[in-house]
Amino acid sequence: MSALWTKVALAVTLASPVVLAGQNLRAKLNESGSEYLQFTWLNQVWLRANQSNPGTTVNSVAAPATYDLGLRRTRMQIFGQVAPNTLVYMQLGTNNVNALSAGNGGNRKNQFFVHDALLERKLSSENQLKVGAGLTILNGLSRFSQPSIGTITTLDVPVFAQATVDQTDQFSRKFSLYARGQVGKLDYRAAVTTPFALATNGSAPVLKPQSNFSPQVNTKQYQALAIWNFADREGHTTPYMQGSYLGTKRILNLEAGMIYQAKAMWYADGSDTVHDPLKLWSLALFTEQPYGAKHAAVSGYLGYFRTNYGPGYLRTNGIMNPANGLSGSNASIAGYGNAYPMFATGSSWYGQLAWISPDRVPEHPVRVQPYAAVRSLNSDRLNQTMIVTNLGMNLLESGHKSKWSLDWATRPTYTSTAADGTWTQGARKHEIVLQYQVYLN
Repeated sequence: MSALWTKVALAVTLASPVVLAGQNLRAKLNESGSEYLQFTWLNQVWLRANQSNPGTTVNSVAAPATYDLGLRRTRMQIFGQVAPNTLVYMQLGTNNVNALSAGNGGNRKNQFFVHDALLERKLSSENQLKVGAGLTILNGLSRFSQPSIGTITTLDVPVFAQATVDQTDQFSRKFSLYARGQVGKLDYRAAVTTPFALATNGSAPVLKPQSNFSPQVNTKQYQALAIWNFADREGHTTPYMQGSYLGTKRILNLEAGMIYQAKAMWYADGSDTVHDPLKLWSLALFTEQPYGAKHAAVSGYLGYFRTNYGPGYLRTNGIMNPANGLSGSNASIAGYGNAYPMFATGSSWYGQLAWISPDRVPEHPVRVQPYAAVRSLNSDRLNQTMIVTNLGMNLLESGHKSKWSLDWATRPTYTSTAADGTWTQGARKHEIVLQYQVYLN
């Protein structure tokens, strides 16, 4: 115990000079700095205008359009090597807070809750093998299933890649025992996971012919992700994966991921209750190619996702929804506000393309990063391919530390079903978001 307090005292003594030197918010725990604690803080503020789904109401008043201000994410991280080969990582924060947020049990004072809390031990000379355990976002499906939120290229991540979010996890985090590492060009991670019981998210799904997560399950989840780095290797300090390197790395990665859980889903087949496995996998290519002497770069991502949640599974979601009700005979069957079918049994393609302007150009100190993103979803529950599109621009005043983003999104609406029970696509709606991000690290 005395040794620990000695380290804390040393950290307090040495922290201020490091911060004042303009480096990371890092406190040394020994003289060499090989043992340290690092602190980060992130805030993303959204100012938004949204065309509402048909029948949308706000506080029981018809709202064909909404205008709101909210906190998409507010986060704090504490992590570091606190002993030889030992990493600790903790993240606290809150998400999706606006004037309609229910907060904690109906109290508008929203929770600032633990996102991640893990311990990790390095068992090799470098990064070949690390073993860890705890509450973690480390995930098998794809890089966007464990994104470094402060460094993403687009306004937001493709949330459908966080495939079980708030169903059998806590905002994509689960209790896992995992191994990860880098062996030559291979970057890998694998985990055995205990999902949250479905009852802990407050839902009690009714047994229907369409599949849903089962409350009668006690099986483990198995996850794996393999990435082949054809060019530079990516960073490996925490389990989170970088969005954009802003032209400082040359990246060309081929990625494959999967999640499997036996008897995770249930549905009614006549008078029988059927349990099916959860089977998810993806293949993707991710690249960032700098050119010139000042870190200008082109980046892109193209991924195929095959998501099997059982027959007929379809779940809608609206990010930080700006509404809270529906009314009328022609009301949306996808939900109010900005909700649309986000998770489904079926197949998806997702792509991103972006360009980042040169760095350190005196006459243009702000860097620009225009981007485009498209997701297509084919599902037996939808009468035609669903397309969701984003176009936007980032203005980076100091890398990711101070970033403005302007994003335009378009999505389909659904107000009726076809004769075979599939949802029929209707008119498209639009959403415009101005975000300001501050990310101190």
